[in-house]
Amino acid sequence: MNASLFPDLIVNGELVPHALVAAETQNHDAPKGKPGIAWRKAARAIAIRTLLLQEARSRGIATEPDEVGPGRFETEEEALIRGLLETAVNVAAPSKTEIRIEWERDPARFRTPPLWEVSHILIACDPKDRAAREQAERRATALAELAVGEPKRFAALAARESDCGSKTSGGALGQLGPGDTVPEFEAVLRTLSEGQITPAPVLTRHGFHIVRMDAVALGQVLPFDAVREKIALALEKARWATSAKAFVKELIDAADIQGAELDAA
Repeated sequence: MNASLFPDLIVNGELVPHALVAAETQNHDAPKGKPGIAWRKAARAIAIRTLLLQEARSRGIATEPDEVGPGRFETEEEALIRGLLETAVNVAAPSKTEIRIEWERDPARFRTPPLWEVSHILIACDPKDRAAREQAERRATALAELAVGEPKRFAALAARESDCGSKTSGGALGQLGPGDTVPEFEAVLRTLSEGQITPAPVLTRHGFHIVRMDAVALGQVLPFDAVREKIALALEKARWATSAKAFVKELIDAADIQGAELDAA
């Protein structure tokens, strides 16, 4: 192993196993053929995790793992870090004045969920299969050009070409709201105006879509009292995140770390 690309990680005299950093690299992007970049990102993450665990143990933190999902529990280390942060990071709840000021910055941000009436043409493929994806993209691109050029033919194109069961209704999916579809599809819906057809196919885990926005019902602006608790929670979370970052920075500044660059961590 190239020691310059994959140096030993030592945190306050504790040698971190190479295998731990190597396992973490899968969670970090890097250009093809540049494994050293992924390693450095992983080393930063593991160094911070190690610092937090060291601090938790030095304080005698004892926290039982919480259930984070049906039948899924935190690891002991995750519980330790959570317990440390709960002990070390304390923030004051925002005042009613602070909450109102945040609401008054732009009340239009706080609305009931929108509704979208949508039609689409699906060209199904497995995005992980490069050959199948490229073939599907060519077919979808040609259909998108036809749909945009002759929008009145959209339903007929869907009935003839779509790989979705909605083809029997001209591609109509009916009304959709936030969370009703996959995130990448919903992200596109948020950008379309009524009557607009996506000029280029949209890739999701299901394949390529040509999407038409049939109707949009924007949510109604909510009064202050209806969103006060939501704003308070968001402000408190933001304040907590800032304080947690400051706490981690204090640990970094006081630590002796070799094998990881933490200046911008």
